[in-house]
Amino acid sequence: MGSGFQKRKSTILRIIVGEYIATAMPVASEFITRHYDLGVSPATLRNDMSRLEEEGYLTRPHTSAGTVPSGKAYRHFVEELPENIELPPEEQERIRNSFLEVEEAIDKWLKVAAFILSRLAGNVSMVTFPKAHNTRFKHLELVSIHEFLSMMILVLGEASVKQHLLSFTNPIMQEDLNILANKLNSHFGGCTSAEIVSQEQAGPIERRLITVITEIMEQEDGLEYNQPYFEGLRKMLEQPEFGQKEKLLNIMELVEMKDWLTPLIRHQTNQKGIQVVIGNESNVEMLEDLSLVLNNYGVPRRAAGTIGVIGPTRMDYTRAISAVNCVSDVLNDLLSKLYCE
Repeated sequence: MGSGFQKRKSTILRIIVGEYIATAMPVASEFITRHYDLGVSPATLRNDMSRLEEEGYLTRPHTSAGTVPSGKAYRHFVEELPENIELPPEEQERIRNSFLEVEEAIDKWLKVAAFILSRLAGNVSMVTFPKAHNTRFKHLELVSIHEFLSMMILVLGEASVKQHLLSFTNPIMQEDLNILANKLNSHFGGCTSAEIVSQEQAGPIERRLITVITEIMEQEDGLEYNQPYFEGLRKMLEQPEFGQKEKLLNIMELVEMKDWLTPLIRHQTNQKGIQVVIGNESNVEMLEDLSLVLNNYGVPRRAAGTIGVIGPTRMDYTRAISAVNCVSDVLNDLLSKLYCE
């Protein structure tokens, strides 16, 4: 029975995982016997499923009920999936066309990416703004609010916009602010904070502006990743796993926390390709009922972000992986063209 069981193991697990993903109902051996031809007797199938239960691949919510996959079964299922899973070509084409309908701006692209990914996977999508390898100065505007007060609008190389209020001991007119902004723009376009500091500056107002600019840029460089944008929470919460009030509250608390994704994204930034984190593999207690499918996107040595899907462990991994692959590929192409301009 040993060798025969090993040959059937992946097939049985693929059937049970697939059926449970589709229905959220425990899968009984009688159901498999009726709907699938495995070439073995019902008794042999029952023995195989009992053995899978003993090995930790299956659990039973009730003694007389069918079986449900454990995290170990989902992991086996994911590892058995073919490499480079793709969406159908016509669906990929529709996705690419969706990005052509919005303004050519990173923040607009990321909102479209999150929206599309959530609907493709039927769960929560997550995307972080691309983090620059080295933050670079792009453009500066100084807007007079009062003769002693102005707003500094700093645009960084990855389309990140920062605002900062500046107060002055002496009145300064908009014309003078324009002269200052034009000078800094001409001197510092494309520079890192270290390159800006290395350049000699003249008057006290100019030196003060440089100090504020470089402090903002250094803060950006110090971030591990930019805060994620989420889409589709309602889609995930509509699924049967979250019908219990306790699990619903756990998810809401998780969304309100800021740093729960930090270790996962930190790990993902050192990976190549898709990373699938299933249940308690995350080592985060509140994530034990969830799985994540993550991927990096961006331009090598310039800027990188993370995109992914978050859902119950019963998520459709094939769909989620292919969707994340497709959307991240589109973002790679868009950002490559943007950086090459």
